[in-house]
Amino acid sequence: MPTLLAIDDSPSVRQMIRVTFVSAGFDIIEASDGLEGLQKATSNLVDIVVTDLNMPRMNGLAFIRHLRARPSYHGLPIIVLTTESDQAARKEASAAGASAWITKPFSAQGLLDIASGFLK
Repeated sequence: MPTLLAIDDSPSVRQMIRVTFVSAGFDIIEASDGLEGLQKATSNLVDIVVTDLNMPRMNGLAFIRHLRARPSYHGLPIIVLTTESDQAARKEASAAGASAWITKPFSAQGLLDIASGFLK
């Protein structure tokens, strides 16, 4: 069973991710910001990450950079799920190591399809 780490400061977004992915057979680990996400990513076996960009304590971009700085996480798929639609932010996230970008509001099935594609 694959494990997804969902990082978002919105409990309702984390709940939507949890419901969608648990029903598809995933285990879910949740974090409310990048700092908590980094701690959970490095202390659990995670197959894929979905992260927001704009969060307190550590934003999603800093989270991606910190995680990608560790060689064992270079291949881990990281999907950015955000309200940001700015092309500069998208390029910055891609340069930091984001694998995909989805703009909120989002389709739960679309997110599941993208995540599942990375795990094939």
